[in-house]
Amino acid sequence: MVKKTVVLGVTGGIAAYKAAQLTSDLKKKDLDVHVIMTRNATEFVSPLTFETLSGHRVSVDTFDRNFEYHVQHVSLAKQADVFVVAPATANVIAKFAHGLADDMLTTTFLACSCPKIICPAMNTGMLENPATQENLRLLKTRGMRVVEADSGLLACGDVGKGRLAPLAAIEDEIEQALFTEKPLSGLKVLVSAGPTQEALDPVRYLTNHSSGKMGYALAKAARNWGAEVTLVHGPTTLPPVRNVADMPVTSAQSMAETLLMYVEDSDLIIKAAAVADYTPIEMAAQKIKKSEGEFQLTLKRTQDILKTIGERKREDQVVCGFAMETEQLLEHARAKLESKHADMIVANDLREHGAGFGIDTNRVTVLTAQGEESLPIMRKEELAYALLERCLTILKEKREK
Repeated sequence: MVKKTVVLGVTGGIAAYKAAQLTSDLKKKDLDVHVIMTRNATEFVSPLTFETLSGHRVSVDTFDRNFEYHVQHVSLAKQADVFVVAPATANVIAKFAHGLADDMLTTTFLACSCPKIICPAMNTGMLENPATQENLRLLKTRGMRVVEADSGLLACGDVGKGRLAPLAAIEDEIEQALFTEKPLSGLKVLVSAGPTQEALDPVRYLTNHSSGKMGYALAKAARNWGAEVTLVHGPTTLPPVRNVADMPVTSAQSMAETLLMYVEDSDLIIKAAAVADYTPIEMAAQKIKKSEGEFQLTLKRTQDILKTIGERKREDQVVCGFAMETEQLLEHARAKLESKHADMIVANDLREHGAGFGIDTNRVTVLTAQGEESLPIMRKEELAYALLERCLTILKEKREK
């Protein structure tokens, strides 16, 4: 597979040091990173730092004589799959907005036709200045992505908006921009993720070990493939998935109510959440005090969300559920596929190495009416695309009938 190329522009702000970590992170994602620095940026971080991290010579001077025989700024512009400027100062944003090209960064940026991402970082007053805001607005109207600055303590000692956005947000924007093919464009995808919490009293609750990683990976992958995504999730510690409709819930009942609000309008429904099967008949109004002897808790069944959705689905919808088991995996998963009226069940064994709650990998078997398919162990982010591909195949088959 040909590596994707990211051109990273680094300008003269104190946040330039964060661009070194960004370069390292992008390389770890197996991206080919080329760095262009302004003269002012080299006052904050040495080009040698970026050359060591990227494995490529850093470009600074448009008229550098130590180069291979080609027009370097045009060559980089042609190579780039995405061009990101982080940090982007008020000065370079103004140049971009008005088509000025007076150094290596601005000339390459102007020559480049790939997706472009601007990550502002500056003093609050400079960011909020009407001229800067108008320049950012102009860039957005021209199709450029702007990763909004964060708020907090600035290098100048002020507290306000102007910090470089978290690197995770910038990396996520780059990931979206790199997906030029959008096989889910025009489709609406509903995903559930994470655990639920069933309250015993104001202090305690019943829950499970689900981290929500698989569901979040599915929501992000569907978004990258162009879908309009709604993510309904229980309590997790994961950062929100950017550019999706985020719907946090707590209990099994609230998850059921929220999901059912969106089912009718969805094309793909992927229920990856680990929803409680039972909930206390009644929540105690006060904290339950410990006492001698045993304590008995009476539970009732929660609504079977997957079955409800499966019974209501239209012929032009695809419903995918998950099954986590500790024994007789395929037997239980096959029974679930049939009893819940699902189109696909993704089954995994909690006891199998590389599968289960809270880890970054999974190993699953996909069950449909046509049969079973065992997939190798892979990262959940990679698995998400494999599962979406299979869901899309089923959807196309349904809609071609």
